[in-house]
Amino acid sequence: MPLTDADQQILLQLAKNSIRHGLESGEMLELNAEDFEGSLQQPRASFVTLRINAALRGCMGSLEATVALAADVTQNAFKSAFKDPRFPPLTSAELVSLHIDIAVLTSAEPIECDSEKELAQELRPGVDGVTLMEGTQRSTLIPAAWSHFTSNKQLVQQLKIKAGLPVDYWSETIRFERYQAESFGE
Repeated sequence: MPLTDADQQILLQLAKNSIRHGLESGEMLELNAEDFEGSLQQPRASFVTLRINAALRGCMGSLEATVALAADVTQNAFKSAFKDPRFPPLTSAELVSLHIDIAVLTSAEPIECDSEKELAQELRPGVDGVTLMEGTQRSTLIPAAWSHFTSNKQLVQQLKIKAGLPVDYWSETIRFERYQAESFGE
C-alpha cells in the first residue's frame, strides 16, 4: 500500500526528530507505535540515507519488517547519523546541510538463477533492490544505488565486494533476493 504525502512528511519529520534527539541526548528516540495510524503503524522495513552537499554521510536500514514503519524509520535515522561504521557520528554543525532520503521496502522475493549472467539479466535497473546471501555473508543495494552503476554486472560485483567476496565469486549456495522501494526525501 503506497504511502500518502502526509505519511511521507511524518516519516521525514520523525527522521529529523530522531537525529536531533540523538545529537542532544546521545540516545535513540523511543516511539509508541500506537501513537500512529494506518501505514505508519504497520510493520515495514526501511532505509534512511543521509547526504551533505550530495555526498553520502550515512545509510542504514533494515531488510525485514519487524517493527512499525514509524519506529523503523526513527531507528534507522539514528543509526545512519551515529552508527554507520563508514563515518564518524554526525555533528550539530552538519545538521543544517543534511538531506534525508527514506526508502520503504516491499517484501523480498527470491531470484532464481544458476549463473551471474542469468542474475544480471533478471535485474531491473532502478527498480530492484538486491540482496546477496552466502553463508553468514550478506549485502544489499537499494534501488536508488543503480545510479552509481553503468551495468547490471557492475551492481552484482559491488554486492559481492560489500559482502567480502571476490568479484568473480560464484557458488551453488549463493542466493539473491529482490525488493522494490518507495523512495522520497526532502
